Amino acid sequence: MDYAGALEYLAGHYDLERNPATRSTRPDISRITELMDVMGEPQRACPVVHVTGTNGKGSTSRIIVELLTSMGLRVGGYASPHLERVNERITVANEPLSDDDFAEAVALVATVEPMLTERWGRTATYFEVMAAAAYAWFAHTAVDVAVVEVGMGGTWDATNVADAAVAVVTNVARDHTDVLGDTLAAIAGEKAGIVKVGSHVVLGRMDEKLRDVFLSRPHEGEMVRGIDFDLTANSLAVGGRSLTLVTPTEKYEDVFLPLHGAHQGNNAATAVAAVESLFGRPTPDEIVRESLARVTAPGRFEIVGRSPLVVLDGAHNPAGAAAASLTLFEDFATTGRKVLVMGLNSPRDPVEMLEAFGASRFDTIVATAPNWSRAVPADVVAESAAAFAPSVVWVPRVAEAVDRAVAEAGDDGVVLVSGSLYVVGEAREHLVTSL
Repeated sequence: MDYAGALEYLAGHYDLERNPATRSTRPDISRITELMDVMGEPQRACPVVHVTGTNGKGSTSRIIVELLTSMGLRVGGYASPHLERVNERITVANEPLSDDDFAEAVALVATVEPMLTERWGRTATYFEVMAAAAYAWFAHTAVDVAVVEVGMGGTWDATNVADAAVAVVTNVARDHTDVLGDTLAAIAGEKAGIVKVGSHVVLGRMDEKLRDVFLSRPHEGEMVRGIDFDLTANSLAVGGRSLTLVTPTEKYEDVFLPLHGAHQGNNAATAVAAVESLFGRPTPDEIVRESLARVTAPGRFEIVGRSPLVVLDGAHNPAGAAAASLTLFEDFATTGRKVLVMGLNSPRDPVEMLEAFGASRFDTIVATAPNWSRAVPADVVAESAAAFAPSVVWVPRVAEAVDRAVAEAGDDGVVLVSGSLYVVGEAREHLVTSL
């Protein structure tokens, strides 16, 4: 199977990202469990650090990978969705697989799945195939540790065929309520499904009642933000943040993190705690400093232009939008025009997202829509935006919307492109060649 064949094979599977489940039709893990059994249970070939949470999964996972890689380990990673190319979903040392390696990973699944489809009466889903390919590739190439992001929730997510050595929860907020539940407790309950009998649990900042949802499940050990580890300093620095992190036995002072936004400091603290939980001992100071100093997070408050300042942030829910807005207005002083490029996927509410972005603080809102089956039409976004900003335009194509925003901002302005990872992915691909 070559790369084109791998993409064709994937395209033949039902994609829940394009056609999401609801609570009445949501998937379970029975198919991927059977698929893993036939493949020899590759998800058990190495320890798995399993990461869930409403926001911050991607950045936290990338920091964990950097920390483990600095220790001389070969570290696999699995994430979703991708920004520009599907290869980004399966990584080693935070680098996407090559086309040839990606094709080989998919082929490992394609050689066995067809024998099961007759019994199932259907194929696996796109996400199940990708998760299976990741676990198979990690086993096939003998990675030392796999850092795996949950796609959504936890309990029935296809990644949950693994038993986490460390179960990491970044936070809990309202998102995907049509699938995960209408309350924070219900959402936490779904995410708590990654906590297994032998898991060490690492919990980011959350309400005590939500912590109990996770800690009430049988587990091996725990590290809780504010009790067992914390972030005692998180200040603005040139090019990122200056952090002081505290674990049960160590204090890491004035550590530089080249990511923007106070929330990234929270993610770093959780990542350091996760690695300490994995090994049961503190991480050497020099490893923490070296690792955090080289972290990148594409599409997460990523600066891709300076005149004007152009920022890409994949915030796709109100909590993420609020964090992006806070970072922009508190960390980047600019007297020029402020332009928001926003595109959304259903069932996201445009008004709720605009309020979270603080849209009334922008001079212009450019409404757009990603090339995606669930995209909210640009004119619908624009209609909602009219109540927030003095100038609103709608430009259906993301690349053209970004060009319009850059022109509107002028050299001394700022452009924030956000609302969906799919919008950010298209903008990023366009800006790499045009800015």
